[in-house]
Amino acid sequence: MPIREGEYVYLLDPSGKRIWLRAEPKMLKIASLGTMDGTKVVGAEEGAVISVAGREYTVFRPGAVELISSLDRGAQIITPKDAATILMHCDIKAGDTVLEVGAGSGGLTTALLNAVAPTGRVHTVEFKDENIQRTSRNLRRTGLDLHWGSTLGDARAVSLSDIEADALVMDMPDPWLALDNLARHLRPGGRFCAYVPNANQAEATVNALRERGFAEVHALENLQRGLEVHPGGVRPSFEMLGHTGYLIFARKRGPSAESGASV
Repeated sequence: MPIREGEYVYLLDPSGKRIWLRAEPKMLKIASLGTMDGTKVVGAEEGAVISVAGREYTVFRPGAVELISSLDRGAQIITPKDAATILMHCDIKAGDTVLEVGAGSGGLTTALLNAVAPTGRVHTVEFKDENIQRTSRNLRRTGLDLHWGSTLGDARAVSLSDIEADALVMDMPDPWLALDNLARHLRPGGRFCAYVPNANQAEATVNALRERGFAEVHALENLQRGLEVHPGGVRPSFEMLGHTGYLIFARKRGPSAESGASV
């Protein structure tokens, strides 16, 4: 499909460097590249090779991984390896409503929005205004902010209205303290995820979920190692994306057939 005017795309140079731009049919000023004719991009097929200042670049639309890598970062982001696991285990898909705690720089928010758009929505509760502002700037670049809302406040006490979420995803140091306040916004059968860096936090979260009657409670971590592939030899990379955080998953039980109570 040809690149449309207004799309956020990147040019890939021969060294693998990405140069980001918004496709517009005019002369564009781009940091690290200079000035280029935007009509070379608008209408070009994705994957097309174009020439700019005597160099060849390939035009691509970004996916979630590329968008996350391009963020203006402040707080540490949830990496794509963990974000992908969250999307799968929480069964997040187009049309879903996701309640997120902790915006950071918008890494996980970007992955969530990429999955639920264009018919779903993500609403983020964030304690720091600077994180809300940075995430908002990052999302506006791509138009994903059209499907996003936010509330500034403490997840343990914040008041939300008219939100029934298919998934509740928490990136905060003490998610067990916000469960009683936010679990009521998670629909019966809805899925829960918490991301925490330390084992004692994972233990406290698992215990809190079990005490509150959540089902299918389990915890895991992801370790990812690349491969060095060269003519005549392949070996594991010396560098490894090891521990980043622990992921805790669960599902909310519905009302009891006898008491009518729910979690």
